[in-house]
Amino acid sequence: MNEPARRRVLVTGGGRGLGAAIVRALAAAGDDVSFTYRSASAEADTMVKELASVYPQQTFAAHQADLSDKGAVEALIKTLDAGGPFSAFVHNAGQSYDVLAVMLDQAKAEAAMQVNFWSFTRLATALVRPMMRARDGRVVVIGSVTAERGNQGNAAYAASKAALLGYARTLAIECASRGITVNYIAPGFIDTDMMAKYGKYREQMEKQIPAQRFAKPEDIAGLVAFLLTPAASYITGAYLPVDGGLTAAMGIHRS
Repeated sequence: MNEPARRRVLVTGGGRGLGAAIVRALAAAGDDVSFTYRSASAEADTMVKELASVYPQQTFAAHQADLSDKGAVEALIKTLDAGGPFSAFVHNAGQSYDVLAVMLDQAKAEAAMQVNFWSFTRLATALVRPMMRARDGRVVVIGSVTAERGNQGNAAYAASKAALLGYARTLAIECASRGITVNYIAPGFIDTDMMAKYGKYREQMEKQIPAQRFAKPEDIAGLVAFLLTPAASYITGAYLPVDGGLTAAMGIHRS
């Protein structure tokens, strides 16, 4: 029996944290992985060298790109086009902006929307068309449970993640007949450096999660890897919460 051809995958925001865990999971699954990073140049270089050593039959590449800069996104697309088509795209890059809704600063909100949403739509335009011609492809969006649940102080971030969800569902419908799946993973709290600013609230936050802990990056990365496999070929347009039961629980807790 012939082994399935390995995929060529692009992961945005793959330099550290959840993105790095996704890159590693896809490498372990046998894929060729390119990823973007904004400032984690040392980590990105180290990871490429490490993965190339562990998986010498596969190819890995890191691309510096500030996705908040529209010009940088266009330059990235030109670089990616030169290397040939991708058969999978994982949009993990994200930018937070925490402020009360009535205190929203439009410039900062637009910067978050550019990274979280508009960079994805532009990259999807470039990467999905070749997938449609090949009649095969996988797109995975790393969103947030805030896309469908309110969370104080997260108006701009939640809006960007909700926009991603609406776009992903529509893209899934439009591409399904061409053998392309598009799915939205909605993590809750993940144990990465991004959560460090909430350190003093961590114990209280974990008590509100039925699983009683934050997610490990590998909890999400494993699902991403599965969604790129042939076994997931009939899963598309899905909203997949990975939150330890957080959104399944009622919001009022008895002491």
